[in-house]
Amino acid sequence: MTTAGVEIPADFLANASRGADWAAWLERLPRLVRDVLEEWALTPDGTVSTGHGALVLPVLTGDGEPAALKLGWPHPEAEHEHLALRAWGGHGVVRLLRADPRRWVLLLERAEAGVDLDTLPVLEACEVIAGFYPRIHRPALPQLRLLSDQAARWSEGIPALRRHRAVPRRYVDQAASLARDFASDPATDGVLIHTDLHFQNVLAAKREPWLVIDPKPLSGDPAYELAPLLWNRWDEVLASGNPRWELLERFRTVVDAAGFDEERARAWVIVREIVNVMWALDEGSDAAVDDDWVTQAVTIVKAVQP
Repeated sequence: MTTAGVEIPADFLANASRGADWAAWLERLPRLVRDVLEEWALTPDGTVSTGHGALVLPVLTGDGEPAALKLGWPHPEAEHEHLALRAWGGHGVVRLLRADPRRWVLLLERAEAGVDLDTLPVLEACEVIAGFYPRIHRPALPQLRLLSDQAARWSEGIPALRRHRAVPRRYVDQAASLARDFASDPATDGVLIHTDLHFQNVLAAKREPWLVIDPKPLSGDPAYELAPLLWNRWDEVLASGNPRWELLERFRTVVDAAGFDEERARAWVIVREIVNVMWALDEGSDAAVDDDWVTQAVTIVKAVQP
């Protein structure tokens, strides 16, 4: 679909099949693109890119400066993205130039779309990301949701996995116990964290060699950040011939470079991976137990066991 000279990819429009909220937002999207381009005096300047829940359009501002216009599907994970970006003020992260939270629209500093940390050897990329942690971890904003609340909900939902064959029961019980502990641990909250800081969410840029994008902020625990570095670039884990060793190399690299408490980081990996299983099975039934995503999560849990 083309609107205001902007081609919205058909595969992104196909997200309408994901539910009524998606369908309604996608129906509004062409009008939203036209309105924001006009109101903010922006000129399209390249090809649209899309992520899991947003459309990003390279634009030129009225002053001729390159920028990126991000139009996001409204969902809780992205609700406070603009607040986190404003708090970071471009410190290792793309700068927020303008925001309309009511319409889930952001105007951002432009980075090099498609040039991300996948271009570096994986352990080097892990070290780059670990180097960002002290730059972005700071006292949490009062508006943010609490990781402890999520942990409490997970501790209640995880035990239902006992009836599935997808994951050994000992891992279900382990994750449920850890989630309960985190739910009542004061250190689970209090730090502004990104929660989805992985290789594709760090882009090459001009102002700095690399800049972080696409935060899903929470008030949380810095050690929670590590897990996505294990489940991304999964083809390299499989190609290594020794998945456990490959995963432990990544885990240890990040723990050492970031100065995380190893036991705490391991516990969060286990919880997050079992939650991934829970979410995957929420979308299906026993027929989903052999899904690659579920198998991957269980592999990671096994790999990080002490």
